[in-house]
Amino acid sequence: MWIGVDVTHEDELTTLLARPWFRDYTYAPEELQTAASFGAERAHEFLTGRFAGKEAVLKVIGTGVGAGVTPRQVAILRADGGAPQVHLCGPAARHARDRGIAGISVSVTHKKGVVVAVAIGVPTAVRTDLESTR
Repeated sequence: MWIGVDVTHEDELTTLLARPWFRDYTYAPEELQTAASFGAERAHEFLTGRFAGKEAVLKVIGTGVGAGVTPRQVAILRADGGAPQVHLCGPAARHARDRGIAGISVSVTHKKGVVVAVAIGVPTAVRTDLESTR
C-alpha cells in the first residue's frame, strides 16, 4: 500500500483560485461544476479540499506534479453517498497502473481553515483478493 498526506490552509489558495488558468490547470470540469453550485465561501473550501486531496494522491502515485502529470488528471468526484472518489486519467492513470495500484481512496477533512487529506493506494494483488471474496 501507498500513503500520501497533504495539509493546506484555505488562505494559501485565495489568490490562485481567482485565476482562471489555475482552475483550468488544477481541476477537472466536474469539480469546477460542483464548486459552481455552492456559494463563494463553500466553493473556496471545496476547491481547497480537492487541491489537498490531489496533492495526497500525487504522492501515492509517486510523481507529485511532474513526470507529465498535472493535478487536473486527478479528479476527486463525489460518490453517490457524497464521499470523495478518485478518478485518474492520462499519465496519472498510467503511473498508478505502472506502480501496481488498483485503486486509490482519499479522505478530506476541514477544520478552522485547515484542510488535511490522506490518500491510500491499494495494490493490484490486494484489490484482486478483496474482489474474489465477494
